[in-house]
Amino acid sequence: MKVAVIGAAGGIGQALALLLKNRLPAGSDLALYDIAPVTPGVAADLSHIPTPVSIKGYAGEDPSPALEGADVVLISAGVARKPGMDRADLFNVNAGIVKSLAQKIADVCPKALVGIITNPVNTTVPIAAEVLKKAGVYDKRRLFGVTTLDVIRSETFVADLKDKDPGDVRVPVIGGHSGVTILPLLSQVEGVEFTAEEVEALTKRIQNAGTEVVEAKAGGGSATLSMGQAACRFGLALVKAAQGEEVVEYAYVEGDGEHAPFFAQPVKLGKDGVEEVLSYGKLSDFEKSALDGMLETLNGDIQTGVDFVNN
Repeated sequence: MKVAVIGAAGGIGQALALLLKNRLPAGSDLALYDIAPVTPGVAADLSHIPTPVSIKGYAGEDPSPALEGADVVLISAGVARKPGMDRADLFNVNAGIVKSLAQKIADVCPKALVGIITNPVNTTVPIAAEVLKKAGVYDKRRLFGVTTLDVIRSETFVADLKDKDPGDVRVPVIGGHSGVTILPLLSQVEGVEFTAEEVEALTKRIQNAGTEVVEAKAGGGSATLSMGQAACRFGLALVKAAQGEEVVEYAYVEGDGEHAPFFAQPVKLGKDGVEEVLSYGKLSDFEKSALDGMLETLNGDIQTGVDFVNN
């Protein structure tokens, strides 16, 4: 397998590359690309780690050499959130970056499984989809918004609150990947009971967990290490699926459009990406209300992405 990390010199990209160097199957190739000239040095640094994964770094304006022959592409390129910014504030810079990268993917590796980490994911994924459609290579099974960070945060926070091993906790998270569009389905967590107050407080904390990190870093960045871990988990799921394993993960994908054109929910992954979009199950009254309350925001975010490419 060849995995390309785009934006590999950034905080998320370096953390992700480190984890993939240690965890990709033996014989895999890891390609690191960033516009920053330091990227070949990041690859050289990681190449000294004794694992059977080959690694090469590419810098400059053109990501094509890193993308050539890629089975999986993980895009973390873009600017990070600073205190006082919400994900929408990132839009003007990151939208342009994702648009140009999607065009390169269309030209160089249109059959790759593509995971988009660059925020605002609610909007950047529709941007990539529109670019791929215009190029005539769009396959909705192969494009993903990586929402795994919401899942691992939920698992961590529930485990902390209920004194459980985080490895034993599974929390479904549906919707989108910012603010009120993030909906953890706490009613479906097995072996745990929550009070109404706990559900409300925990939901809010999960929705605002990114801000928690931005404020704690006091202007020094946003969530990079936990996002690297989340992206690695999702990237490895794509690799396993591409190699023929059946894997279920949560991701922001084009589904049946019941709620929105793109929606985060459980998907069964296979060699060609999404094999089946699965049901997220029964919702509590609190979750139904939260879902209804997010849809205007989520659909607006998606439309912003579509308009960005088409206007």
